[in-house]
Amino acid sequence: MRIVDVSGFYSDSGGGVKSYVLQKFEAARRHGHDLTVIAPGREDRVEERPGGRVAWVKSPAMPFDANYRVFLNAAPVWRAMDEAAPDIVEGSSPWRGGWIAGHWPGRAARALVFHQDFVAGYPMTALDGLMSPAAIDRLFTPWWAWLRRLSGRFDVTVAGGEWLATRLEGFGVRNPVAVPFGIEAGVFSPGLRDEDLRRELLAQSGVGPDGRLLLAVGRFHPEKRQGVILDGFARARAVRPDLGLVVIGDGVARAAVERAAARAGSGVVLAGATADRGALARRYASADALVHGSAAETYGLVVAEAMASGLPVVVPDRGGAADLAPRGRSKVYATGNAGACAAAILAVLDDGGDEPSLPPPTSAEAHFEALFGLYERLCARAPVRDDRV
Repeated sequence: MRIVDVSGFYSDSGGGVKSYVLQKFEAARRHGHDLTVIAPGREDRVEERPGGRVAWVKSPAMPFDANYRVFLNAAPVWRAMDEAAPDIVEGSSPWRGGWIAGHWPGRAARALVFHQDFVAGYPMTALDGLMSPAAIDRLFTPWWAWLRRLSGRFDVTVAGGEWLATRLEGFGVRNPVAVPFGIEAGVFSPGLRDEDLRRELLAQSGVGPDGRLLLAVGRFHPEKRQGVILDGFARARAVRPDLGLVVIGDGVARAAVERAAARAGSGVVLAGATADRGALARRYASADALVHGSAAETYGLVVAEAMASGLPVVVPDRGGAADLAPRGRSKVYATGNAGACAAAILAVLDDGGDEPSLPPPTSAEAHFEALFGLYERLCARAPVRDDRV
C-alpha cells in the first residue's frame, strides 16, 4: 500500500507530530507499506527514510514559529502527490495542508487525520474562565462549518480516541473513526528508576534526597498551560516544602514560562528540551508524579508515557489527558484552576492516585496496525470522487 501523508506541521525540529511521523515510518517499514510524507521545507528535495521518504516542498517559514513552515501553492504539493502515486492520501491538518490533500485531483482513498482540536487548543485556552466550553464552541460555529466541509472531501476522519470521535460526530464531521494513538513499546518502564538520577534532580530543585519529585513535560505553548502547573506547584509547595519540580521542554512561550517559574520561586528547575528518549524515560521512572496542564490534546502522549513508567498523573478534566486518566493512577482537577491543581498534587502524593478502571494505554504498534487495517479496507473500495463537496 502506498501512503501519502500531506503533513503541514511536520518539521525535523518539531515535537509530537515529528515523533508520530517517525513512528509511522518504522511501522510502514515493518508492515511492508511505502510512506511518503510531503512537508513544507527550506527547499525542494526528497530525503529517503527507512519505510519511505520525506518530500520537502519549498515553503516560507511561519511568522510566529520559525521551527515550522507553511504550504502556500497547491501545485507543487500536487506534483509530489502525483509522483508518489498513492493508494491512500492522509490530510494531517485541518488547515492548508488538509485543503490541498482534499482537493488533489488524483484518484485515491483519503483520510483526514485529526491531530489537533483548534477550538480546544486556542480559544478555549484564551477564554477559559470567561466563557463555558459549550459557549466557546458555539462562538466558533464557522470553524466547525469549515471542518464539516473539509471532511466531506475525505472518506474518513481519524480521531485519536473514542471521546474525540464522539465530539467530532456531534459537530457533523464526516465519518469519524477512533484509532487510539499509542506509545513506543519497550521504551518506558518503572524498571528504569535511577536513584542517583533522582537525588541529582532533587538537588537541582534545592530539595534534599528525601523530598518528592514532580515532573512536567511538554513544549512551551499556551495550550500546554505551564503557568497553571507552576502556580499549582507553588501552592502545593507552600504546604509541603519538600517538593521539587523539573520542567522538561522548550518552545515559543519560553519567556512566559520563565516568568511563571520565577513567580513560583524555589523548587523549580527548567531543564530544557531533550531528544533523548532513553534519558526522558529514566526521568519519568525516577519521579513521584507527573503534573500536566493541557486540556486540548487529542491523545496526551506525555501522560501515556508517564503511566507506562509507573507514575501517577495529575491531569485536567478535559481533553485527551482526562480520557487517559482512568487508564492509570491519577488525580483529575478542574481545567485551568491552579488551586485545584495544587490540591490534586498533594492528594496524589498522599495516596498514589485513584486506581485505574480501564486497560492501560495502547502501544504505537497496535495503533498503526489498526490504522493500516482501516486504510486497507478503504483502498479495497473503489474511491468515488463525485460526492466531494
